[in-house]
Amino acid sequence: MTNVNIRPCDMADLKILKKVGIETFTATFAAQNTPENMQAYLSQAYTDEKLTHEITTPGSTFYLLIESETAEIAGYLKLNIAAAQTETIANNSLEIERIYLRQAFQKQGLGRKMLEFALQQARTLCKSAVWLGVWEHYENAKAFYQKLGFHQVSQHSFLLGADCQNDLILLKEL
Repeated sequence: MTNVNIRPCDMADLKILKKVGIETFTATFAAQNTPENMQAYLSQAYTDEKLTHEITTPGSTFYLLIESETAEIAGYLKLNIAAAQTETIANNSLEIERIYLRQAFQKQGLGRKMLEFALQQARTLCKSAVWLGVWEHYENAKAFYQKLGFHQVSQHSFLLGADCQNDLILLKEL
């Protein structure tokens, strides 16, 4: 496994979060969606203003995953607690809103490392559950989360451009 460090982000990391977010979202979902819907979503979801708001929201924390030897950014994670959560799924829970890993770093155990980091953060904060949303057609991610003890408790709509899609809400009790 590649050696990595995980550190919290701040405003100085805005441009790299934007770059990695657009890159990983595109690599993961462009083949299953129209270019128009992808562009509409990306141009709204990754503005400097929106990311600035997200970085500075109390209860939201972004973490960069950094390859130890080269200092290259491998991915990032966004965790939400309390009122920063995108919706109320479980009492005393932590939301994993984003877990993004660049393609060059996939299949090296780093997704698991980021997820384990999120679970440890939840335990440190004395949370009793962790939840996340995953696109209903993203089979690899669904299988990954289920293997790690997450189970479906709900679902919600996710608007990607003009396309209303379904996210499954998965929960893991701690």
